[in-house]
Amino acid sequence: MGVVALILVLVFVLLLVMNVPIAVSIALATFFAILADGADPSIMVAAKMANGVNSFALLAIPFFILSGHLMGRGGMARRLIDFAGTLVGFLPGGLAYVNTLTCMLFGSISGSAAAAVSSVGGFMIPEMNRKGYNREFNVSVTTTAATTGLLIPPSNIMIVYSVAAGSVSIAAMFMAGVIPGIVTGFFIMLVCGWFAFRKKYDRAERSSFIDIVRSFGHAALTLLLIVIVIGGILGGIFTATEAAAIAVVYSFFLSVVVYREIPLKDLPRILLDTGITTAVVMLLIGASSGMSWIMTMANIPQTVSAALLGLSDNPIVILLTINLLLIAVGTFMDMTPAVLIFTPIFLPVVMELGMHPVHFGIMLIANLCIGLCTPPVGTCLFIGCGVGKTTIAKVTATLLPFFGAMIAALLVITYIPATSLWLPVRTKQLKKADVEKSAFMRHHAAFDPAAEAEKDAGDADETP
Repeated sequence: MGVVALILVLVFVLLLVMNVPIAVSIALATFFAILADGADPSIMVAAKMANGVNSFALLAIPFFILSGHLMGRGGMARRLIDFAGTLVGFLPGGLAYVNTLTCMLFGSISGSAAAAVSSVGGFMIPEMNRKGYNREFNVSVTTTAATTGLLIPPSNIMIVYSVAAGSVSIAAMFMAGVIPGIVTGFFIMLVCGWFAFRKKYDRAERSSFIDIVRSFGHAALTLLLIVIVIGGILGGIFTATEAAAIAVVYSFFLSVVVYREIPLKDLPRILLDTGITTAVVMLLIGASSGMSWIMTMANIPQTVSAALLGLSDNPIVILLTINLLLIAVGTFMDMTPAVLIFTPIFLPVVMELGMHPVHFGIMLIANLCIGLCTPPVGTCLFIGCGVGKTTIAKVTATLLPFFGAMIAALLVITYIPATSLWLPVRTKQLKKADVEKSAFMRHHAAFDPAAEAEKDAGDADETP
């Protein structure tokens, strides 16, 4: 089995270095690893890929992708920008706060960081440029703030993680991401405030209560989608997959009928884009399912788990190591394959520490969001630079404080379980007893060998 693992890793890394598409790299690495194991790879790879995409939960992904495309082109970003402007536009550097808050709102509706960068950034970056804000700062704000939409539900990557993890509730993941998404947005706003103080950016006039109510009225139908999707799932009215289909119907109604921002002649192109994106995601999921199976057969998760648990007795150190590894992975691997590949590797480790799978899922997603803003595979960074008409080299220095904000938020999410688990418990998506049992930071004695030895000795003394 050691030879199988070696071939799997070497072929995969070699193909990535050769710039072979990630899905093809995964499938070919799996093919040669199964061949080395003595099985028929043509049958096994095909079977595992078919089983990997044969999941009812995955039906939600194309619906949410289509909904995101409709939202992105349906004029909803502009209404959210106006609403956010009445709330935070009066602060020094107010447009940066407006940008961040709008990305959070739009990302939570569309479930796509890339759509948030292009839709919100397409208006906010030129507007901030016109008001005298630094161009690279504007791109940095948009690029990092857009990733909060992957934490605030609904989110396609949470569905992918739920499938990869096995038996994790999608509704629980949706609820778990709300507070971490807000925390990340708050830290980004702190950096915006620091830049505004240093650069002495102007502030807009404070909006009246009437203006706030009026702008909320314009954005209310857009914001209602969050209530419909999340409220319907929590109320047991429909599943996450059914909620995705309802999101498509609602976003179509708003974009085509109410706002009339999308002409009917554009719908075939939107459907084609949705089909292409869905095909890419499903190919990644299918290929990664085969890789996960052969990794299990080669005992790779068990080997990594033993190595990490042998590294230290302190869960803080182990989780810090995992986060550092994931940050490194995120710089060269897209989020979806990273979740599919590393969930079966690291989930057994953190569960051995007593970490709840939902908590780990949010930590994993928050970590990989950083990779969306870093070269060479930073999707949001490339889109942001394209919209802002600048280069990655110029933006990098300005991005560093925002990276610091995202890492600070990641540490809060990692080491404070309540950040992810409090809301799912309150909404009864998770049982309180299960969460308390797995809230590892609350039970330091479980990871203190001296305390464990003392406890064992006490138990022995009490034995009749």
